[in-house]
Amino acid sequence: MSLAQTQGAPLARSRRLGAEISPSVAYWFALPSVALLVGTLLLPIVVMIAMSFTDYELGALDFSFIGVENYVALANDKTFWRSLGNTLYYVALVVPTSVIIGLVLAVMVQGLRRGRGFYQVAFFLPVTSTLIAMATVWKYLLHGTIGPVNHLLTAIGLPSLEFFGTPSLVMPALAIIGIWSLAGFNMVLFTSGLTAIPEELYEAASVDGIDSPVERFFTVTMPMLGPTTMFVIITTSITAFKVFDTVAVLTKGGPQGASDVLLYTNYLEGFQYMRIGVASAITVVFLGIILLLSLVQAKVLERKVHY
Repeated sequence: MSLAQTQGAPLARSRRLGAEISPSVAYWFALPSVALLVGTLLLPIVVMIAMSFTDYELGALDFSFIGVENYVALANDKTFWRSLGNTLYYVALVVPTSVIIGLVLAVMVQGLRRGRGFYQVAFFLPVTSTLIAMATVWKYLLHGTIGPVNHLLTAIGLPSLEFFGTPSLVMPALAIIGIWSLAGFNMVLFTSGLTAIPEELYEAASVDGIDSPVERFFTVTMPMLGPTTMFVIITTSITAFKVFDTVAVLTKGGPQGASDVLLYTNYLEGFQYMRIGVASAITVVFLGIILLLSLVQAKVLERKVHY
């Protein structure tokens, strides 16, 4: 038997085997993963949306469909609008600041010749730490009487501040914690984007007379970081919108409702007041806002992104 015949025999057998297997078999192999996806991700969302049109209370044996009454109640609820406004305020503080700090840290660390790994690990540590445990540390640091921050303010002649006890300061104080926890993660993402920029582009910029680090940054680095920047902004916005831990541990919505946020209001409705229908409606609105925000950001930023 020739070499060509020897090599062609397995190919012929595989073709016969492929002809005997029905294409529908592939769907049967995919069925377990599809069922898992539907059961763990899609079905809970569908049930939540359905529950938002009911008056179900946690532990109740029966419930009834009430249409859009929960949504109408939210539209007339001052607490809901206050929590939505506080959430938007928190996002407006955290997102741009954490993105800019993450970019600055990435550029600075990337330019180091020694100790780059140490600084990357040091700035990434807040991401690995438990935010609830660290919230207690931040509560001590920003405490109105014994906190080191207030001791520093009084040492330089400034008055001490009640960060978590003053309505106008509580959201900026919570935003500081959010920025601290997100900047390191954004730095890692930007670092990966910086390493993907070809060195030839910087050499070409030098040939064109662009030698200033600032000019190189805005001419080469920022345009090439477009896809990374878009991803960082969207993920940071979603994470900021999901603020809950620090509010639940530090302020519980106070003082005077100044730190009420959507997820904490949702938690109170569902697990304190047992009104699952209203809590489901808040969740639907919350998911809708995140989806709309992500689509708008992707649409706007994509125009300025160079792939």
